[in-house]
Amino acid sequence: MSGQVWSAMDSAAKDEMQPTLPPGSSCPWPEWPEQERAEQLARGAALKWASGIFYRPEQLARLSQYRSREMQRTYSLEARLKSVVQSYLEGVQTGVWQLARALEAVQGTREALSQAQELLQNLAQASKTLQPLRERVAQHKQLQALSQLLPRLQAVPAAVAHTQSLIDAQRLLEAYVSLRELEQLQEETWGPLGGLELPVFQGLGLLAEALGQAVEAAAGAAGQLAREDPALLVAAVRVAEVEARRTTSLGQAPRDWRQRCLQALQTGLERVHFGKTVLPEPGCLAGWLEALQVALPAELAIAEALVAPCCPPHYNIVQLWAHTLHSGLRRSLQQLLTGPELGAADAFALLHWALHIYLGEEMMGNAELGPEADVSQLEPLLTLENIEQLETTFVAKVQASVAQWLQKALDGEVAEWGREQEPNTDSSGFYHSPMPAIVLQILAENIRVTSVVSESLQQRVHSMALSELGTFLRSFSDALIHFSRDHLRGEGLAPHYVPYLLASLNHQSALSSSLSVLLPDGVASGILAPVEAALDELQRRISRLVLEELQVELQPLFAGLPSRRWLSSSELLDRVCEQTSRFCQDFWRVRKPAAQLLLAEAERTVVLQYLHALMQGRLVCRGADERTQAAQRLLHDAAQLKELFLGLGLEESVHCTPVLLALRELLNLRDPTLLGLEVAGLRQQFPDVRCGVCVGVGAWRKSQRGKAGPDAPRGAPAVRITSPPSWTCVGTCPESSARLRSARCRRVRRPRPPPAVEYSLAWCRRQRPRCPPASPLALAPEAPQAAE
Repeated sequence: MSGQVWSAMDSAAKDEMQPTLPPGSSCPWPEWPEQERAEQLARGAALKWASGIFYRPEQLARLSQYRSREMQRTYSLEARLKSVVQSYLEGVQTGVWQLARALEAVQGTREALSQAQELLQNLAQASKTLQPLRERVAQHKQLQALSQLLPRLQAVPAAVAHTQSLIDAQRLLEAYVSLRELEQLQEETWGPLGGLELPVFQGLGLLAEALGQAVEAAAGAAGQLAREDPALLVAAVRVAEVEARRTTSLGQAPRDWRQRCLQALQTGLERVHFGKTVLPEPGCLAGWLEALQVALPAELAIAEALVAPCCPPHYNIVQLWAHTLHSGLRRSLQQLLTGPELGAADAFALLHWALHIYLGEEMMGNAELGPEADVSQLEPLLTLENIEQLETTFVAKVQASVAQWLQKALDGEVAEWGREQEPNTDSSGFYHSPMPAIVLQILAENIRVTSVVSESLQQRVHSMALSELGTFLRSFSDALIHFSRDHLRGEGLAPHYVPYLLASLNHQSALSSSLSVLLPDGVASGILAPVEAALDELQRRISRLVLEELQVELQPLFAGLPSRRWLSSSELLDRVCEQTSRFCQDFWRVRKPAAQLLLAEAERTVVLQYLHALMQGRLVCRGADERTQAAQRLLHDAAQLKELFLGLGLEESVHCTPVLLALRELLNLRDPTLLGLEVAGLRQQFPDVRCGVCVGVGAWRKSQRGKAGPDAPRGAPAVRITSPPSWTCVGTCPESSARLRSARCRRVRRPRPPPAVEYSLAWCRRQRPRCPPASPLALAPEAPQAAE
């Protein structure tokens, strides 16, 4: 049963996949390999489909129905194929018929063309025989035209000469009419003569060029003609406009007289105001710019009032004038900047004029000129590179001038230091000199003047001013050092050495108090920090020189301390106070706060010298009575020094004499076991006091020479203070604190400095201050050395 089913399915598939060929077809089967493969795939697909449909036995009953339906479908496909093939065959038959008809038409056309070619060849041979006749006819026509134009052609030379005379007489409209008549006559002879140019017309080109040059010359002098002879300007412009609207013929190149006229207007205007010979000489730029400031608006006003009515509206005379003047001025300025370097005055004048005056209401921004004269949208007169170049030049020139003036002011001040009389004073009695005012005026005036140009220039000049002021302060400080060196060596005569140092302090105070005049509006005050630091350094140096002079004068007086004479009498300290009072008698002529600071440092110097003399170990108390007497002397001396400096005007809050009273308490202590506790209290009250001072006090208390007191460390000798008093604090900056900690309670060998008179300047250069002035109680000795 199943075999029959599969056989039926196979036969059905074969019937479906192998349609019947139409009758008469001789196409073999299969004709190509792809067809056989397609047949195999189709047969496999049919078998797969049939196996799925007839998988169950009960479905075999419908086999006949499927076969009938497939046969109908096959017949339908065969009918459609027959119809398509039949239609295709009919189209091919029609195409073949049309091709046959076209071939017949092409053959007929070919034969007609051959006949026409033969006829043309015959006509060409016939035309060659007629060529001489044709040439003879043309000659007769030319002779006929010449005979008719001969009277007019004979008048051409006279007309050319007349036209040239009209051009020379600047009768441009008449000359143009005569020229056009000659050119029309030339055009009339052109056609009849077959393009033949007669010799009589050879001068028309030169005549036309002469008229064009006359028009161009009149346009180049438009400003002058508008005032003196506007009719000539109008004639020139009309000639250019008529020529621009004329249509050229005979292959002539167009004469662009309108463009030449406009170009002449611009060239003439530039030549008048910006010719090569008009450029200013060095130093005369300001006058040249002032002349342009008057001439350019006047030129624009003339253009608007006189030149514009003589020209067509589309010339835009006012705008043309403004743009021409602007471009000519810009080109002249660029040429000027490429030449020799400008001076400071010329650079400043050009910057101010180009950035502010040129576009301002005084010139191109004047409301009376109208919007046509606006040049703000054009290229600026000066590029950014030009502005940078001018600012750099101006700053460099001004810097050299300022440096020269400041040096002159400094030289004048230094020259006064050797005078026989004291420094000048003001109405209040303070030492006074015009030098600080001159210095600040020079710098402030340059900063103020540049503010009218640009902010960038002001910033440059401000930076330059601060730099030059710093250089001036360093030169002033160096001059003071040379002045002090010559004085101490006796090489220079300075009868009033200290008063001029005090006057220098007032100069520093004046500069510090007026430094704000160098600060432009809107600039932070922090920019003045380097100059303020230089002024502080100058103040410290001047004060140090003053105190060194005080030290030199007091050193011989302190050579007798301590001694039995000092214990029994106040004569030695009286001389010290008298000398100190005489030395400080002019301190009141120094302005505050420098006066108070100088007095405080003077007191500190005296106290240091006093302690330095006491710590030499030349006196040893042999008992309680001598310790009591020494303590009383310390009390008396402290009170006397305090009274001295109070009388000189020093505020009591900054006195450093209390350290003498504290040392007196140590010296007056009766119980040696409490000495360590008192020393700790002393060091807590005066943190800058180091153990060397305590060791020195202990050396006073020993009962036998060479034996230290119970409060001194084992093996620690009495102290010898070797450091001179200086402006620097001791123990208040990291450098000095580290140095003192390393020297505390141990012996450090250091080279002893030379006497104060010899080492003051050299020592100060090596020991530059690293911190601000210390408290008046900062009294710490240097590292201890062995005392005899």
